[in-house]
Amino acid sequence: MRPDDPRAWLAQDPDPETRAELRALLDAADAAALADRFGARLAFGTAGLRGELGAGPNRMNRVTVRRAAAGLAARLAAEPGAAARGVVIGYDARHKSARFALDTAAVLRGAGLRALLLPRALPTPVLAFAVRFLGAAAGVMVTASHNPPRDNGYKVYWGDGAQIVPPLDAEIAGEIDALADAGSRVDELPLGDDWEVVGEDVVEAYLDAVTALPLGDARDISVVYTPLHGVGRDTLLAAFARAGFPPPAVVPAQADPDPDFPTVAFPNPEEPGALDLALELADARGADLVIANDPDADRCAVAVPDPVSDGGGWRTLTGDEVGALLAEHVLAHTSGDDRLLVTTIVSSSLPRSLAREHGVRFAESLTGFKWIMKAGRGRLVLGYEEALGYCLGGADGPPVHDKDGIGAALAVAALAAEARRAGRTLTDLLDDQARRHGLHATAPLTLRVPDRALITDALTRLRTSPPTRLGTHTVTAVDDLSAPAGDLPPTDGLRLTLTGDARIVIRPSGTEPKLKCYLEIVIPVDDTPLPTLRRNARTTLTGLAAALKTALDLP
Repeated sequence: MRPDDPRAWLAQDPDPETRAELRALLDAADAAALADRFGARLAFGTAGLRGELGAGPNRMNRVTVRRAAAGLAARLAAEPGAAARGVVIGYDARHKSARFALDTAAVLRGAGLRALLLPRALPTPVLAFAVRFLGAAAGVMVTASHNPPRDNGYKVYWGDGAQIVPPLDAEIAGEIDALADAGSRVDELPLGDDWEVVGEDVVEAYLDAVTALPLGDARDISVVYTPLHGVGRDTLLAAFARAGFPPPAVVPAQADPDPDFPTVAFPNPEEPGALDLALELADARGADLVIANDPDADRCAVAVPDPVSDGGGWRTLTGDEVGALLAEHVLAHTSGDDRLLVTTIVSSSLPRSLAREHGVRFAESLTGFKWIMKAGRGRLVLGYEEALGYCLGGADGPPVHDKDGIGAALAVAALAAEARRAGRTLTDLLDDQARRHGLHATAPLTLRVPDRALITDALTRLRTSPPTRLGTHTVTAVDDLSAPAGDLPPTDGLRLTLTGDARIVIRPSGTEPKLKCYLEIVIPVDDTPLPTLRRNARTTLTGLAAALKTALDLP
């Protein structure tokens, strides 16, 4: 890979902001800042591109985006009929998102492909739906999802409406690198200005599809909702109205799109404090349920009243808890032994037991919806990952072949309304599952490091000399996921099986310099009160996480 020259980059950059940034660095001879921006290129992978905004190949900017669009166009040239089918382009409300979407449309038109731009900033699941609805060859969503405000990203979907998987990612990346290595300038790429702006009928079709999911008929529920300054509000409110739910109360300070996300440290509903304003409003209104989307509305977080919790009267459910509840809800409102539940290797093992109990199919995938949508055989009625991502399907399978925070919010409201009608709560339903299948308790451990090489070293140490004991648990098996058995593709990671029905999966993040660990224990339910068992489980998981952190020996 030929390194990019800063002055050559400056000459082709169409953005006055990043030109000014780079010119200032060159004038100051700031070697460290230049090395940070030009010492590498953002890697195009199965998650597309994601990174900090700024000048240079190691940043998200208009040069990087035009190169990506040109690489995608070159790969699509090998797809029969792709030029006429075209590419659907969506974008969120982050800094530069609309501009990157327009650059993508211009490059694709210049390459002779049809370009279809969504009518406004919209949730990622609308883009994923639109790819199949419009019969497009591919889709592009400009978003950094729940990343910090300084980031943006570029996610690519194929004609099946799902995120790309290998070898497509490598093929597109090869085209992008070939363009850059040849010294081709993005300001010399042919550009077109005759892209199509898709009408609101696409949004209407999406709303029709998600409100046709298996939701049941209970609707009496009081919901507080926050889009966390993202693009979910209008689409979610329209979906709730179309499905017949009372309108959710939206957190005023977080209602409008704002790329600076001023009320939260990180615009991620999993982060501590992200739901504080929603919980305050829910308390004031006496709401039954809190629902949050992340900024591009492909994830869904849930909190419920729980006087015995440690959360000030509210309990934020884990992604695994919501996934298990949705699994039973969708199974109760569908039929057929071809139904399929899919979770990832890092999610709870409870859905496997639920699938067995209900006599339906189950499959396990690698992390990410690009893999969930490819896993198993059957009619997908629920795919989920513990990171608050859910995909629901009905009689014809899922309308969105990706995680969908709007559809998940509808289903959560429906199951909560159904429980309320029966005089019960979501926590009651979780207790029912624990009594039947044992208390499945999960917890993440995320370790950020200054250098990815430290992650590689830590995984190598675990592979060559795995621990025999972690805390009070004996390690009984270590599975190297780079050479897995069964149907899983190889991936960099390890799965540890421990005594006490415990399990740990360890893998590097695909987008950030972090090592991610996923812990699970399963506790048989006896006469001990479930709140006590849950507290005991948290204590056990905390001890297990501390022992694992020591074993990993990361700074």
